[in-house]
Amino acid sequence: MLALRLTGRARFAVQLRRLLVAVFSAGTGFLLLCALGHAIGHPGTPGASALRLAWCAAPLAATVYFAVAVARTDPGTRPRSGLAAIGLGPARLTAVSAATTALSGALGSLVALLLFLLLRGDLAAAPFDGAAADSLAVGLPLPYPATVTLLTLLPATASAAVALSLRPREARPARAAGTRGYGRFGAYGWGAARETFGTYGRFGARWAARPATTGSSPAAPATPGPADAGAAPAGARAGVLTAEPADRDADSAPSAPASDPRHAAPAAGRLRTPDTPRRQNPNTLPWGIAVLAAGLTVETYAGDAADAGGPLSAGVLIGWTLTALGLALAGPGLTQLCGRLVQAVRPGALRLLAGRVLMEESSRVGRPLGIVCAVASAVYAAFALYGADGPASHPLGTLGALVVAGCTVATLLTAAVEARQIRADTITALLRLGAPKSTLRAAAAVRAAALLVLFGPLTLLVAALAAAPLTR
Repeated sequence: MLALRLTGRARFAVQLRRLLVAVFSAGTGFLLLCALGHAIGHPGTPGASALRLAWCAAPLAATVYFAVAVARTDPGTRPRSGLAAIGLGPARLTAVSAATTALSGALGSLVALLLFLLLRGDLAAAPFDGAAADSLAVGLPLPYPATVTLLTLLPATASAAVALSLRPREARPARAAGTRGYGRFGAYGWGAARETFGTYGRFGARWAARPATTGSSPAAPATPGPADAGAAPAGARAGVLTAEPADRDADSAPSAPASDPRHAAPAAGRLRTPDTPRRQNPNTLPWGIAVLAAGLTVETYAGDAADAGGPLSAGVLIGWTLTALGLALAGPGLTQLCGRLVQAVRPGALRLLAGRVLMEESSRVGRPLGIVCAVASAVYAAFALYGADGPASHPLGTLGALVVAGCTVATLLTAAVEARQIRADTITALLRLGAPKSTLRAAAAVRAAALLVLFGPLTLLVAALAAAPLTR
């Protein structure tokens, strides 16, 4: 009930994004039902039916990815102060987001079922007799368990992905720069004062004097420093030792004074919300290049077995999947590289602002950009393979391409909206300091131009390499 109320009271832009989720869910559900109809109408070719069902994984994944992006930008399910007092904490709001996504997906699946039954002739007098009539199983009964399973696949997957993406997580405390780490040969956590090998396990290294209370103020505990780590402290020479628990870990650090700010305990109960900035991880760029090269290699080997104009094999699907995964992994690193190039060589205020924003939003915008590049290269390869009569001779393939392309472009635009929402306080602060709005618009134009210059030739290159083994 709460999900329905939040859905009805949302703004127009939020309602439009949810409607797009329902539309793409309807297209994906219709493709799944057509794969089921092909399997019913052609019982002698289970391999072709299984291949059709496998190709439905692309629009399914794209729709789920777009549903997660829409749920992240939903302002109605964002944690606010005071909502936890009435039972609407982060976990409850995550459940509301998952329920809202499930409602949108269920609405799209219902529309897909009605359209499929209408084209079969179950709700009208004359069935559809076009190019996709062999995938409708006209005149044959539909198995209800299989139909319900395929229709509930997308809402269940989308709601589970939203719940997994928006779940409240504990914030990891940042390791202090001066904290000493005791690892193998000091390879992990080197501090300002490194210790020699074996110092931590040396006899008496962790002995500390027991604090003695004199009057009202207890004595400060004495801890061994790096210089006298091998010698026992004064309390230990007097015969007073500090007892240690029997179940301590082998790699635990020695106790430190409570007044040392380097060993201060992190704040308990701090949760990381979806608005918390993500950790930048540009190290996925080499992995993305490797996976992209593997995908192009698989497409090259699979393209030799595919006939021109015929159905694509499972190897081509695997190759395109690896290509999309590689570009998605390389997208954040390429976006951060683009930001570094923009602010290189004596940058002014405009280029510095544009480059810093690109570096900050690399993980949020770079991944959808990589997926858009992969989809554009796949569409180019499909047009090069089937020619100008592709949409007329392959209506279901055209529908799948439209669903995937629409989902990826909408996800990119939604990620841009999310980035703007997160930068709202920064933009307000810049305007308060006197920055003109024309400068902010010029910085946005510089970011868009830089991304187009970098990702445009990359898309053309990947498209040419993907289409070459299929058209020769």
